[in-house]
Amino acid sequence: MKALLIYPEFPDTFWSFKHALKFIRKRSSSPPLGLLTIASMLPSDWSKRLVDVNVTNLTSKDLEWADYAFISGMTVQRQSAHHIISQCKQAGLKVIAGGPLFTIEHDQFDEVDHFVLNEAELTLPVFLNDLKRGCAQQVYSSTEFADIHTTPAPQWELADLKRYVTMSIQYSRGCPYNCEFCNITALLGHRPRIKTAPQIIAELSSLYELGWRGGVFFVDDNFIGNKKALKTELLPALIEWRRDKRGIPFSTEVSINLADDDQLMQMMVEAGFGTVFVGIETPEEVSLLECNKKQNINRDMVETIKHIQRAGFQVQGGFIVGFDSDSPSIFQQQIDFIQNSGIVTAMVGLLQAPPGTMLYNRLKQAGRLLEKMSGDNVDGSTNIIPTMNLDALRDGYRGILHYIYSPEHYYQRIITFLKEYKPPKLNFSWNLVQMRDYLLAFIRSIFSLGIIGKERVYYWKLLFWTLFRRPKSFPTAVTLAILGYHFRKICEQHVRFDYNGINHAP
Repeated sequence: MKALLIYPEFPDTFWSFKHALKFIRKRSSSPPLGLLTIASMLPSDWSKRLVDVNVTNLTSKDLEWADYAFISGMTVQRQSAHHIISQCKQAGLKVIAGGPLFTIEHDQFDEVDHFVLNEAELTLPVFLNDLKRGCAQQVYSSTEFADIHTTPAPQWELADLKRYVTMSIQYSRGCPYNCEFCNITALLGHRPRIKTAPQIIAELSSLYELGWRGGVFFVDDNFIGNKKALKTELLPALIEWRRDKRGIPFSTEVSINLADDDQLMQMMVEAGFGTVFVGIETPEEVSLLECNKKQNINRDMVETIKHIQRAGFQVQGGFIVGFDSDSPSIFQQQIDFIQNSGIVTAMVGLLQAPPGTMLYNRLKQAGRLLEKMSGDNVDGSTNIIPTMNLDALRDGYRGILHYIYSPEHYYQRIITFLKEYKPPKLNFSWNLVQMRDYLLAFIRSIFSLGIIGKERVYYWKLLFWTLFRRPKSFPTAVTLAILGYHFRKICEQHVRFDYNGINHAP
């Protein structure tokens, strides 16, 4: 059998980094971890081919080659998924679909032959067995949670690694918290399930043996969900593994209580973690209580963020406006918090209610749900009827993005961050490929940002300030400047502001 694994296209979104990728001539941020793992679960005697349409085209030759098409994706890839499925059906291919998009919306895809939903460790073997016997059903699902000790390493060799910026691996599934708007616990449970340290080391080693020397993103929704296992098993193993592999930096997602454990932060830095994404949501404690984000309350949030930065991390943050308790003052509160905390990469979105969440169920009962979610965190859309006037909510939201991603305030925020940031000592070494990519990106940034860019004054101020005040952080400053270019492009597309402060939104 020949299996064609197809990953739909990501639209131009906050996390696509498409405008920044041009500076280093990459096509996508990372390959599809789920499909590469599925490839390892398929029978060993099957032929497999990956087509990630974010980096290459799906051709008629690919479709003619295959016996089955396996497709996975997230909500934001919905439109591309529909198009790809139609292509496959026109070519006479059987289509098997799974992953978050189809687990939530499988009833919206009439052309799919078989749905393998929820966690593939449980549903894929049943499907493959039925397929072999000629009695495959349309839908395979499970309410159980898989033992990920049995999850095989991804088949990295199917991906053209040179086209990507980072690789992704998964250590755990599930989160101990229960935020009202989050569907992680509905999909993956409250109890964090973890892989063994030898599993993770084997996955990293296989990447290293294939020549990968770039960054690795741990896709866990809360990497520190099981602190004891981290501190006694995984982090010591990572520290030992990286002793002669310092060119590979790690990043991940964590809850804010990382700041409460100095030993854990120190071990993560020593293990190679330099960037963490934190769900901050809002500086307003009433709204935090409303959405059950209890781990964020009763703390000085700005000082908490700075404490993490001083430990050696760049903190990226997620923010939300549109809670029932939000007043018109929330927009300025969000701006002040983001600027004062030095969170350079600040993803701000309107509150949305994913199916399966407590928020979705509550608002459905109240008759406050609109059309389905777009899946794009920063396009200014929402699938709920807010208590605040919707036009006022959208205007306030646009005002936040306009302010924080205008060149003056964005570059000011980089400096605020660098004043606190303590780069870890001897934690990272460059190889020749990374040095080449960085130098090329720096040269392109000089032209695009420093010569013709509308941010050129702030760009040069940042470079000279960093060179004289924080020279060890110079590469970080250049990288953040390039990312700012992407974020502003996204704001211009979705919010349609120009930087004279004129609102062009309909």
